[in-house]
Amino acid sequence: MAGMVVAIAGSSGLIGSALTTALRTADHRVIRLVRRGPSSADEVFWNPDTGEFDIAALAGVDVVVNLCGVGVGEKRWSGAFKQSLRDSRIGPTEVLAAAVADAGVPVLLNASAVGYYGDTRDRVVDENTPHGTGFLARLCVDWEVATAAAAAAGARVVLLRTGLVLSPSGGMLGRLRPLFGLGLGARLGNGRQYLPWISLEDQVRAMLFAISHGALSGAVNVTGPAPVTNGEFTSALGRALNRPTPMIAPGFALRAVLGEFADEGLLGGQRAIPAALEQAGFVFHHTTVGEALAYATAGSPPG
Repeated sequence: MAGMVVAIAGSSGLIGSALTTALRTADHRVIRLVRRGPSSADEVFWNPDTGEFDIAALAGVDVVVNLCGVGVGEKRWSGAFKQSLRDSRIGPTEVLAAAVADAGVPVLLNASAVGYYGDTRDRVVDENTPHGTGFLARLCVDWEVATAAAAAAGARVVLLRTGLVLSPSGGMLGRLRPLFGLGLGARLGNGRQYLPWISLEDQVRAMLFAISHGALSGAVNVTGPAPVTNGEFTSALGRALNRPTPMIAPGFALRAVLGEFADEGLLGGQRAIPAALEQAGFVFHHTTVGEALAYATAGSPPG
């Protein structure tokens, strides 16, 4: 896949930044789609709120990657914030999918999330599992449906149902690490809810794999091969940081502080496995949560 041209929306986020670096390191050209005035030759302005997009900017582009979306845990879920979660995903995806269709771009990689499955408790789910219930599940369903124009035009559309991305910098782990460093790491609720994780390195590798493997399309769980419970994750992160994790954050307290997000984002979970990736031949660098956390906390001070 040498010498590709890849346009990325959401290139400044955790995953987008890492993907941009990996593509450029491999001598691919990256076009960054930005919502402000371009400040460099590799940037192209677009306004998904108004549908403003210069289709000519996608001339010669091999792949469009859409990573747009406000973080679901950034604020308490008010009605207005839930609407912003939808608006930041569905509208931009529709604009990009239409642009991909009009410009004849052959591949669209579109972000989604394992929230598609709802709370699966201890039931193993793969890409053939129907969607669940709740706000996050409906959000993911509508987000994926928003790519329809690209698929109808013949583009190969890959829906990246991503789990918790474990990164050496930023992301949820960036927020958890200071708490665990102070000995305040806590199991959430009963700790039995599953947490599908993936290292940032494997997240990017999986996306590059999806770009280069023409047989891979539709839903793809971008998660590590061995999901763990919240209790297991809490213990593993404590070990990685050499900190005790005796505390428990009760469900009622989380609901009092975080409202609806506590139930869907923290006290529920998905035991999602990456069946499509593994069947296509993808090999993970980090196969256990311990390996992924060792990678993500390698620069942390010793306990």
